[in-house]
Amino acid sequence: MSSATEEIGERLVALLPRLRRFARSLSRNQHDADDLVQSAVERAWRNLEQFKPGANLAAWMFGIMKNAWIDNRRTHARRGEVALPEDSGDHPAITPDDSIANLGANLWDISEAMHKLPEEQRLAIALVLVEGMSYKEAAEVLEIPIGTLTSRLARGRTALAAALGGPP
Repeated sequence: MSSATEEIGERLVALLPRLRRFARSLSRNQHDADDLVQSAVERAWRNLEQFKPGANLAAWMFGIMKNAWIDNRRTHARRGEVALPEDSGDHPAITPDDSIANLGANLWDISEAMHKLPEEQRLAIALVLVEGMSYKEAAEVLEIPIGTLTSRLARGRTALAAALGGPP
């Protein structure tokens, strides 16, 4: 294994918590999220030669994960399988008592409100507000224009504020 491959492997391991968070936003189920992370990492590793040195590894991985999720949904739809219901509400590392200062809401409420957003808004918020991607990076991952991303973020923020009882 070359030193460049080892470095990418180390950077990929460091990305795992963010990838899992994004997978959770996509799948809304912790077990499916774990499977999605594994699938995305396997795809990335198999196609490592497609990663351009100096490129943004996080954006590349989020794009792979989004595509793996879409492929998985298509496969389930073709098979006529029904998606699992949302999990029991057991959110890893989140308890109903965890709170965010100055929001008047707790992480549990925020997580539940996020899951109720339309998919397009949830993904935009997950990438920009949760993962800290730039608008340009998030738009590239989602394969949409920046203007579309901006409007999805605005609608998502308004919906979250309304769900959490804050000002729109």
